[in-house]
Amino acid sequence: MPTSSPSLKGQLRLRSKHIVWAFIAFMMLYVLQHNERFLIDSTHPAWSHYEPFKWWLLPHGLAGACAIFLGPMQFSDRLRQKYTKLHRVVGRVYVVGALALAPLGAYIQYYEERMGGTRSFSIAAGVDAALLMLTTAIAFYFAVQRKITLHRQWMTRSYAIAIVFLEVRVIASIGGWDGNGAAIETIVWTCVAFSVLVGDVVVQWQELRKTNRPLTARAQTAD
Repeated sequence: MPTSSPSLKGQLRLRSKHIVWAFIAFMMLYVLQHNERFLIDSTHPAWSHYEPFKWWLLPHGLAGACAIFLGPMQFSDRLRQKYTKLHRVVGRVYVVGALALAPLGAYIQYYEERMGGTRSFSIAAGVDAALLMLTTAIAFYFAVQRKITLHRQWMTRSYAIAIVFLEVRVIASIGGWDGNGAAIETIVWTCVAFSVLVGDVVVQWQELRKTNRPLTARAQTAD
């Protein structure tokens, strides 16, 4: 007699995944409302700061929006299995978005250095950009090679780094550190460092689930 219900375990796995995506969706909405609202308000005082590099900011923002909003679709098993062509198209858009937003973001931060920003902040932006480009390129390489497991692992790491953009703004806002350059720089370094760790934790958790599935199935058959 089985000791646990497979359907219940499936629901719990589904629920944990939904919690993660719901939290990321919350961060997206929060950042759009609190940090990026100036995009629809031409009179917003933030434009005076962005004016010198606004034409660099536009492609950076569009590429970043594509990567952050489309990234979660890459982790949908149903989409990948049922709509394979759409999965590939979305994946390519994500790759292009990530590989474009990273160097543009690093350059914008370097530009801001000439407007009073710190060199260490520029280095932080450069490290973040390098990590995002490297993990994304590796993920794409494994996709081309049809090594799907490795592709998903590196996509997980890539997206964990991509959402540093959201994490920094949410933490700074909730902590009351908006406008505090030193605090925000510390948050950036912390989020970049933990993004690699979080990405690997998620990868290991996914692998552990796959390893446990056959064991669970055999135990239930034996019962």
